[in-house]
Amino acid sequence: MTKLLETIQSPLDLRDLNRHQLKTLADELREFLLHSVASTGGHLSSNLGTVELSIAIHHVYQTPYDRLVWDVGHQSYPHKILTGRREAMSGLRQLDGISGFPRRSESDYDAFGTAHSSTSISAALGMALGSKQKGEHRGPNRRRHIAVIGDGAMSAGMAYEAMNNAGIHKDIDLLVILNDNEMSISPPVGAMSNYLARLLTGRFYSAARELGKQVLGVVPPVLEIARRLEGGAKSLISPSTLFEEFGFNYFGPIDGHDLDALIPALENLRELKGPQFLHVITRKGRGYERAEEDPIAYHGPGKFNPAEGLKSAGASKPSYSQVFGQWLCDAAAADERLVAVTPAMREGSGMVEFSQRFPDRYHDVAIAEQHAVTFSAGLACEGLRPVVAIYSTFLQRGYDQLIHDVALQNLPVLFAVDRAGLVGADGATHAGAYDYSFLRCIPNMVVMAPKDEQECRAMLSTGLHLDCPSAVRYPRGPGMGVDAGRSLETLPVGEAEVLVRAAKAVSGQPRVAFLAFGSMVGPCLQAAGQFNATVVNMRFIKPLDTQCLFELAQDHDLLVTVEENVIMGGAGSACAEALARALGPQTPLLQLGLPDRFIDHGEHAKLLAMAGLDAPGIARSTAERLAQLQQACGDKSKLGAASLTLVS
Repeated sequence: MTKLLETIQSPLDLRDLNRHQLKTLADELREFLLHSVASTGGHLSSNLGTVELSIAIHHVYQTPYDRLVWDVGHQSYPHKILTGRREAMSGLRQLDGISGFPRRSESDYDAFGTAHSSTSISAALGMALGSKQKGEHRGPNRRRHIAVIGDGAMSAGMAYEAMNNAGIHKDIDLLVILNDNEMSISPPVGAMSNYLARLLTGRFYSAARELGKQVLGVVPPVLEIARRLEGGAKSLISPSTLFEEFGFNYFGPIDGHDLDALIPALENLRELKGPQFLHVITRKGRGYERAEEDPIAYHGPGKFNPAEGLKSAGASKPSYSQVFGQWLCDAAAADERLVAVTPAMREGSGMVEFSQRFPDRYHDVAIAEQHAVTFSAGLACEGLRPVVAIYSTFLQRGYDQLIHDVALQNLPVLFAVDRAGLVGADGATHAGAYDYSFLRCIPNMVVMAPKDEQECRAMLSTGLHLDCPSAVRYPRGPGMGVDAGRSLETLPVGEAEVLVRAAKAVSGQPRVAFLAFGSMVGPCLQAAGQFNATVVNMRFIKPLDTQCLFELAQDHDLLVTVEENVIMGGAGSACAEALARALGPQTPLLQLGLPDRFIDHGEHAKLLAMAGLDAPGIARSTAERLAQLQQACGDKSKLGAASLTLVS
């Protein structure tokens, strides 16, 4: 690390630097960023592209008094470094370390917590109108509001809903900066992406960029800018009136890596009232050749040596996403009705091969989860079998459509719900902690969770052939190391699988039944060795195998449900409800799952252990509940099926 960057403890220090020093700082910041992320893992390409933009914003605006909102959030590392968190970067995305996304509780400079895309304009508009209501929109110290949106986030409808609302408010201080880096996590798609691409082609972009520098430069004052724009120069800068039709004044495109263009532009825009829109062009991976050439590979790498770049991993267990991708291709080859849909997560969901082999049956609808679900419902109406590959945390964004457009009409849409459960370094914003709860309450839904890779394929095949909506929910990363095979065989719907049976009742040795859902089968098998235990792979959250459940309740002293989902409303709750209806409220049942709080980022295994969902934690909780049952009975010899009537 070089001396200049070490002197920056807050944006106040930035504002004392001249233009030459700011350029030096940009070089140092980019170098620090590269080596910092390489040592911890995290988002790299997008952050290398926002170095100059971060410097320029904090140099010109009086943050944190002026509110700054970073869309998506994984482009905010330079912002974190410049706002007093440079040393904390060594703990990025680690347990008890700083988050990989903006977070209000972490810093006053993080005006709004972001991690899902396309929320920045809505949040910044709310702040701007809040400032107006408090009278902070007038005078020389009026509060400004900046939303930086990019990384494909302009493909989501929420951004346009916010712009449509913002355009009617002419007396607010709101600047939307489109950080146009020509890349989202997956290659950008859709008409808006094509429109932005056309802006940047050929002689037009070169001419517009130079004119943008002139119009937004230091020499012409604000009134002169307005005069020249009214005179027609604006039509040269922006051949489309799209953003202006929303009520924004559009400026750009300008080079987002050129501080000599960025700083004067922001200084002039800072003085304008009303909704403003600045279009800047940046390059993902800027300054690190490997990331510039392959920004997707360097989007969120693990630890690596910058001098060597990413190394291909050796042989390892395939991830559930890879298992899904292989099944998708196999199932498509066998069934011409299958079509695949993704909201801009082709790589993450394991769909690259499918998109290449079956391009006419592959639909990337961009970052538009609501549209993805209803679009799939439309496909199903025409007799096709849509498979929606979506992360659990993003399915939440299409919940109304799931209920109203798919389930209410009982359409055969299969949801491949990836990243279910805890997700490690990405933390609470990306955890799939709620899908058991929000899926099982919907009529017509079939909800499944596999114990291993082979069962994942079988469940996907099962869902594909159902004449109703269904979901297969699987975790991030590798499974248990079971060969998934290439079978397309299905499972009997609603039937659990008994993996281990407890010995017959022996005096003083209570019988325990572990009802394990999905990813928790493995830990339960390990924990069961300490007890006289039955272990059941429940497989179906809905419909629940109530026959198996009732049989276990009749001849076991304790039932333990274990799930990587919040306890409230989850799979264990489904068991409790079924038992209460059939056997009354006094059946001994221990429900283990995620607690009623947001779980921070950290190593996945450690987070599970902290939640008591590793094998030792499951065993410990089970032993404690058995001790409570024995104490309630007063005599260990009486702890048997009769205890069903003694402990609630």
